[in-house]
Amino acid sequence: MAATRIPGAARREGRPGIALTVIAACQLMVVLDATIVNIALPHIQTALDFSTTGLSWVLSAYTLTFGGLLLLGGRAGDILGRRRVFMTGIALFTLASLLGGFAQEPWQLLAARALQGVGGAIASPTALALITTTFPEGPERNRAFGVFAAVSAGGGAIGLLAGGVLTDWLDWRWVLFVNVPIGALILLLTPLFISESERHPGRFDIAGALTSTLGMASLVYGFIRASEEGWRDGLSVGSFVAAVVLLALFAVIESRAREPITPLRMFADRNRAGTYLIMLSLAAAMFGMFFFIVQFVQNVLGYSPIASGFAFLPVTAAIGIAAGLSQKLLPRFGPKPFMVTGSALVAIGLGWLTFLDTDSSYVSGILGPMVVFAFGMGLNFVTLTLTAVSGVATHEAGAASGLLNASQQVGGSLGLSILVTVFGTAAREETTKQLPAFAAQATPEQMAVFKETGVMPGPAGHQVLATGISDAFTAAAGMALLALLIALIVIRVRKSDLAALNGNAAAGGPAH
Repeated sequence: MAATRIPGAARREGRPGIALTVIAACQLMVVLDATIVNIALPHIQTALDFSTTGLSWVLSAYTLTFGGLLLLGGRAGDILGRRRVFMTGIALFTLASLLGGFAQEPWQLLAARALQGVGGAIASPTALALITTTFPEGPERNRAFGVFAAVSAGGGAIGLLAGGVLTDWLDWRWVLFVNVPIGALILLLTPLFISESERHPGRFDIAGALTSTLGMASLVYGFIRASEEGWRDGLSVGSFVAAVVLLALFAVIESRAREPITPLRMFADRNRAGTYLIMLSLAAAMFGMFFFIVQFVQNVLGYSPIASGFAFLPVTAAIGIAAGLSQKLLPRFGPKPFMVTGSALVAIGLGWLTFLDTDSSYVSGILGPMVVFAFGMGLNFVTLTLTAVSGVATHEAGAASGLLNASQQVGGSLGLSILVTVFGTAAREETTKQLPAFAAQATPEQMAVFKETGVMPGPAGHQVLATGISDAFTAAAGMALLALLIALIVIRVRKSDLAALNGNAAAGGPAH
């Protein structure tokens, strides 16, 4: 029997439940990684001597490579075979997690996080595509997509709690090590239960992928460098110049490529282009909210990593409730009311967070605005996803939804770098104000810590952190207001759009 088995066929066919478990485990690992590391950030900062602004690279190194190479990863699966590419991505992600767990220097961790992003960009879109080749069209495939979507939505909450447990009970390194046994098990089970897909001829737009990823990385580096060294720093200016050149080159390459990684025609539709810009703006604010609230609850309020994870659970609940509400009512009212209301709530929540200070508690200063923020994000997630693929030809639905995912990752990285720049500027000014009083009262040990790290310990340091975070949330609220303006001015709903949304909703929504 083995001799007559079709090349590339699963060794143990006919077990779709196990195949779906393998695919969902990949998505859970990739999604979980975006939040599991967040809770461990203060411990990573202490262990590897990151500055607060430099610490943002632990998130951005992952999201930049993940978002920048996401479309290329999906294309690779079509051309080279989805199972083969899926396993390659999982292997890279697993290896990078192992290397990151052993990191002794900041650059080692950042290199591992970037490699994780590459692995995730290869594995995640291929995992979604494998559902279409593993499950027949109809109820079975729709159920598989439902499981995949549930894992994607719940992965963030699981990551927050798992990050707290692993950091508290073991060590921050285990937020990376935990991926190793999961990845190894996926690699073992994949050839047993998932068949190889048919290859399709095509070309790789490697030049487009590299110029876009390097251009965004240069832009992010420029902002973070400027927050530490000032806007006149030579490397800061050089990074911005390099970003402009690379991104301009990317636009030229995409306009001329036969099979571009970013089909520019996707931006020709007014609603779709507006959707991408709204996601970019909201993701920019969202990444900053998570990053700075983690710093506040652990460094100012003194929460443990586990307590920090539980502190974010209302966010997950509010997003889930709002997403369910929008999915149910979207075909009736269309996308614009949800985009406008959602973006306004996000702006209100972030504006509320600007009042944080050292006297704020979790209940009085964080819980309320976080829930308002999360409800607004929940109204937008399903709405933006369905609008992005509305009216798109079936063979281009993957590119349309892929661009939305890329907008989220790249927007998050860019937004976080901008907010970190605002934080760094405000923190430096507040440090200057606090320095005379601190120097007069500080012990020799406290002064030694300040001279070595530039960070004031104790109440003075908490005041500096709270001031910087408050200013950062002011900028984040501005990003949400930009999303609101785009929703009000750019988004237009036609009868054909509503019909398409009704069709998508009835079919269980697109793969995303």
